[in-house]
Amino acid sequence: MNSELLVASPAVATRPVRPDDLVAFERMWSRLSEETIYRRFHAPVRRLSLKLRRYLVDVDHRDHDALVAISGGEVIAVARYHRCAEEPAAAEVAVLVEDAWQGRGLGARMLRELACLASRRGIDVLTGDVQSDNLRMLGLVRSLLDAAALQPRGTVVHVRGSNDAAGKERAFSPCR
Repeated sequence: MNSELLVASPAVATRPVRPDDLVAFERMWSRLSEETIYRRFHAPVRRLSLKLRRYLVDVDHRDHDALVAISGGEVIAVARYHRCAEEPAAAEVAVLVEDAWQGRGLGARMLRELACLASRRGIDVLTGDVQSDNLRMLGLVRSLLDAAALQPRGTVVHVRGSNDAAGKERAFSPCR
């Protein structure tokens, strides 16, 4: 089955994160493997602290924003950006996809939609750090950006690329 068709189906909807998503995030957290949590946070986060809970749902929809993917009423993925204070035209991005939904094109869809949203807010550069052994995410980044956007730095690969490049393949996720 074509993974992009699966993710593009009406079974998965995306929308901006809302404060009332906190309970759904807590349910999703219980479905995440330790490896998935480690890949996203670069640390073994065991529980959702009060600070992390606030971070997940308290966004201003300008300098810090997030999109969630919903299926069957459950949050199954989240993509977010944080505008860089020292460089307002740049933002750090991160994506988290529930284990059962990984490998189906959902991460790419979320990144494309987030890139579109960020672009409308004046963000021209997307940045982030990916663990150097996270081959799946590095493959996704390579498919969206050129190889020059990846800069190995020890155990992580720093990614810095044009927002236009990240949004270039919007075949199934047009800007809203």
